[in-house]
Amino acid sequence: MRPLCRGVVLAAAIAVLASTGSAQHEAAMGPYKVLKTVKVGGDGGFDYISADVEGRRLYVPRSGSNGQLTVFDLDTLESAGSIAGIKSGGAAINPKSHRGFSTTKPITMWDTKSLQVIKTIDVDGRPDGIMFDPFNERVWVLSHAAPYATALDAKEGSVVGTIDLGGQPEQAVSDGKGTVYVTIMDRSNIAVVDAKNLMVTNHFDLSSRGVNAGSGLSLDAKNHILFSYWRSPSPVVLIVNADNGNIITSFPTDLGVDTVAFNPATMEAISTAGGGSMIFIKENSPTRFEVEQRLKTMVGARTMVLDTKTNHVLTMAFEYGPLPADAPPPVPGRMPLGPPLPGSFTLLMVGR
Repeated sequence: MRPLCRGVVLAAAIAVLASTGSAQHEAAMGPYKVLKTVKVGGDGGFDYISADVEGRRLYVPRSGSNGQLTVFDLDTLESAGSIAGIKSGGAAINPKSHRGFSTTKPITMWDTKSLQVIKTIDVDGRPDGIMFDPFNERVWVLSHAAPYATALDAKEGSVVGTIDLGGQPEQAVSDGKGTVYVTIMDRSNIAVVDAKNLMVTNHFDLSSRGVNAGSGLSLDAKNHILFSYWRSPSPVVLIVNADNGNIITSFPTDLGVDTVAFNPATMEAISTAGGGSMIFIKENSPTRFEVEQRLKTMVGARTMVLDTKTNHVLTMAFEYGPLPADAPPPVPGRMPLGPPLPGSFTLLMVGR
């Protein structure tokens, strides 16, 4: 994708904020609020946040010279330990076998109770995203280089196979019945995959809407509805029929949406964005949707995880200093940010 100059990106950001300003004001009041913020500090950047709902643990990978997988109590957000040396993009948990997997290269497999490393697993590509599929107890490792997806046995930690998704994947989601959907960020489509046979059966082409730079993907498995988020040319969520790929409707979101979730208990699609908002889209029926609330969080809070036991949403961010005058052009569709302030890394818990 051709880089945009910094001025163009900033102008686009202002345009997005202006176009959605009144809607944000109208939807600012709602059932959700920030219940708790905990400044945990620590060095290094971050990417995906994940949760072991049954084990009540929250996993936050940190990069940098002291890279580690930090662990917190999912209810209190108090520190619950760490695994040193795991500089990964994310983690996935098999709650049955109590095995955790982190997207290092090779992949690191560890025990969720003792936080001890069990072994490493050689994979090709460049591991980034990761997902546990309960359908057949497999972990999906997503890569921005071929092979684009590797499936692991989540009990033994062995490679089952690889899948050519036809492009670079972002978030994946399982229907729990044998189908996995994957955002193909550089091809403006959603890959539909047979989880048993590791074969792509379809691509839902969304290029008619002019979208690119795909990010989050969530699923209402009961009603077969996908919520597909795109960063460019302006941030948007496309609501898609998961059976045939038809676009039902769409809504503007915010700059820098990354991971997302759908809560079947509340019938809400939830996204958090680097622009500093968490957006709740209410599914009133399989054909009727509305923006229920745009909640202010923290600038840079772009990844999230849903605690399906409490219906709490967890996200994280730094506090940032001013953007330097000589800063390089930001990535299109992402919020330009200054340097993170030392010791400012913060966890947020959102709920009703």
